Amino acid sequence: MKRDLNYLQLLSKSFPSVQKASTEIINLEAIMNLPKGTEHFVTDLHGENEAFEHVLRNASGVVKRKVEDIFGRDLRDSEKRELCTLIYYPEDKLKDVKKNESDIDEWYKVTLTRLVRVLEEASSKYTRSKVRKALPREYAYIIEELLHEMRGDNANKHNYIMAIIESIVSTRRAEHFIITICYVIQRLVIDKLHIIGDIYDRGPGAHLIMDRLCEYHDFDIQWGNHDVVWMGAAAGSEACLANVLRMCFRYANLTTLEDGYGVNLLPLATFAMQTYAGDPCSCFLPHSNAYETVEQNQVRLIAQMHKAISIIQFKLEHAVISRHKEWKMESRDLLHCIDLSNGTVKVGEKSYKLRDINFPTVDPKDPYALTAEEQEVMEKLMHSFQSSLRLKKHMDCLYTHGSLYLVRNNNLLYHGSVPMLEDGSFDSLDILGQEYSGKALFDKIDTIMRAAYYEDDKSDLKKYGQDLIWYLWCGPVSPPFDKHKMATFERYFIEDKEAHDEGKGYYYTLKNDKAICEKILAEFGVENIEHAHIINGHIPVKTLKGESPIKAGGKLLVIDGGFSKAYQTETGIAGYTLIYNSQSLKLVQHEPFESREQAVDIGIDVISETKVVEFAEHRQLVRDTDKGRELQSQIDDLYQLLAAYRSGQIR
Repeated sequence: MKRDLNYLQLLSKSFPSVQKASTEIINLEAIMNLPKGTEHFVTDLHGENEAFEHVLRNASGVVKRKVEDIFGRDLRDSEKRELCTLIYYPEDKLKDVKKNESDIDEWYKVTLTRLVRVLEEASSKYTRSKVRKALPREYAYIIEELLHEMRGDNANKHNYIMAIIESIVSTRRAEHFIITICYVIQRLVIDKLHIIGDIYDRGPGAHLIMDRLCEYHDFDIQWGNHDVVWMGAAAGSEACLANVLRMCFRYANLTTLEDGYGVNLLPLATFAMQTYAGDPCSCFLPHSNAYETVEQNQVRLIAQMHKAISIIQFKLEHAVISRHKEWKMESRDLLHCIDLSNGTVKVGEKSYKLRDINFPTVDPKDPYALTAEEQEVMEKLMHSFQSSLRLKKHMDCLYTHGSLYLVRNNNLLYHGSVPMLEDGSFDSLDILGQEYSGKALFDKIDTIMRAAYYEDDKSDLKKYGQDLIWYLWCGPVSPPFDKHKMATFERYFIEDKEAHDEGKGYYYTLKNDKAICEKILAEFGVENIEHAHIINGHIPVKTLKGESPIKAGGKLLVIDGGFSKAYQTETGIAGYTLIYNSQSLKLVQHEPFESREQAVDIGIDVISETKVVEFAEHRQLVRDTDKGRELQSQIDDLYQLLAAYRSGQIR
């Protein structure tokens, strides 16, 4: 009772009277009866910033549907398309309009009226207070007046509304006002954004995606294996840093490293050119789907750096493997298995012909020892990587807004898998001498990952965490990865594709079983399993082969549809968005995004196909969500405060 009174005393400082406590209860009860906000889920963005940006701006087709619902046959298709393009890219579109419109003032007036109608629809499910917070302070009063007075057929206020619009135009604020309204519409059509992992690697714009997310109004991230390895590098793991660099060279993606984060690659370039001067490095040419147009001499240099960092990576990984025998990663050590006299390497019990036998930095007597030059290169690269203020901001953002999994509104979100054994039981991993599995494994990993980043540099837990993050990138019982192995060496140096097989974990077969999915949901504490879902990324859905993203009778949704251009030839599409609003759960399938220029100049939008996964019998309200439970708890506390006021326990 004393503890409760102490808490209520603190609460009374915010609500110091019966009247104020009662008013807050009324406000919260009103919010509880609004429709739930719209959640958007996307995954595996892999640096495709332009496609991601467009999906955010058009809200996966939601803006287009609202324009169609509002204007229907009142506007021509071309006019509706122009209005949508304006909402998506207001600055760019306005430049075109000003060149082509003969009566720009009249266009401003008509367009402002139409935009306010779209904004009214977009804001209809929110309180005036929430809408007000989304408005820029300089225009908040005017926009609120327009929204309020344009509702219904209020003929008496027509002149008042038109006077406001006339004033906006006559004061030459129309262009800025239009841009503002367009961004408010974008802000309101997505209430909550969930990123189910893999922002980094392959595409050239991961840093631009992170810039956007770090300023976004409400989002969370479930870490993917490609995010994890960047986080490990930022935490100080040299093995993770080598993997980060190798992936960038593999896709000729120097933009993120050099332009995005200012990482100085000159020490590595100098070392690679000297060490592999006569080596064609043909096994290390950039991926055929490389994103940058590079000159032939640049391709050669990238291949040389690619090979140099790969050999360094194998050496650094050996040190981690040696420190952690409990993780059973020895099969990844292959440098000592090379027989240069025969040009072969032994993998398991079988010897394979090598495609490349030039290993100038590998000492057969001590194959995993870094040369002095290699060590110096890594020290300089790590210093440059960790000195980037932009990268630090992005990593802070990943840790602050991210986690390995999330349970939200009866949905369980994670990137890769829940590691399992063949019989459907949860597989375990040794962490600091104790076995963890299921939810406990995820929770323990989350704790250790944060220690790797935030602990003091001399901390043993920080050093252990750096190694564990590397394991999460490529280990067999890693939730974001979950394959028997990562065949990095084999794919580079062995022609025989038998050696390339990595073998997926049992989860990837078991996930199609409804009972298994329900077991996972129960393990993570999801309560209403009948209407619950697992939302998963990581494995591209190959629609060209007839695969469906809806698994296990609708219990599991795999929404990796190929945002990454490298996967689009396999998937046949260019990504999914899952949309969860107050009435339904919808899966939106996107066609490839051409370019921002085409979207603005020609009005080409991403063609999206929508499929309803689940339809709610009754419209979901805020009270039916996790947020509603939080608000109900606040209401209960306020009622206790009222009782304390009325009984005299608190004056």
